Amino acid sequence: MNDAGIYQGAALPVGSKGRLSSGWWGMCTVIATEAALFAYLFFSYFYIAAQAHGEWPPGGPPKLLIAVIDTIILVAGSFTMMWGERGIRRGNARRLLWGLGVTIALGAIFLVLQSIEWRSKPYSLSTNVYGSLYFTTTGFHVAHVIVGLLILCALFAWTALGYFGARRHSAVSIGVMYWHFVTVVWIGVFAIYYAMPYVAPG
Repeated sequence: MNDAGIYQGAALPVGSKGRLSSGWWGMCTVIATEAALFAYLFFSYFYIAAQAHGEWPPGGPPKLLIAVIDTIILVAGSFTMMWGERGIRRGNARRLLWGLGVTIALGAIFLVLQSIEWRSKPYSLSTNVYGSLYFTTTGFHVAHVIVGLLILCALFAWTALGYFGARRHSAVSIGVMYWHFVTVVWIGVFAIYYAMPYVAPG
C-alpha cells in the first residue's frame, strides 16, 4: 500500500458484464435508434416506389457485382469479429487482435468498393427521387461503417495494450454488437436496392 492508501499492483475491478453492463444497454439504445432511422428510409423507398409511374428503379435494375462483393465482405467481417470475441472470452488476446485486424481491413475494402460503386452510378443525389433515396440510404450506412471502424480501431489499440482478458471484455462485446448491426443494415440495403428490382421489377 502506498501513502495514498492504494494497493499497488492490485488488479482492477472487473465491473458489470453482459446484460448487467450499462454500456450494453446503451448500445442497445443506440442500435434501436439507428434501426428506426433505416426503417424510415426503407419505408420511404417502398412508399415512393408504389407511387412511381414508369420504370422503377429508373434505368432498370442496378448491377450486382460490387454490391454482392460488399455483402460477402461485411458478412465475413461479422464472422471474423465473432471469432475474435470468442477468443478473448477464453483469454486469447492474440486471437482477438487477428479478428479485429482482419475485420478492420475488410471494412476498409468495403468503403473503397462503395466509393467505386457511387462513382459508377449514372445519377447523383439530386438527379431524381430514386437517386436521392439511394445516396441518402447508402450514405448513412457508410457513415455507420466509418463509426464502426473507429470503434474497432480503438478496441485494437486497447487489446494491444493488454486491457482485455477472459474476465474483462465487455467493451469488445459491445463493439461487436455495433458491427453486427452495420452488417444487418447492409443486408437490408442490398435486399431492397439491389436484389428486389430483379425479383419484382417495376
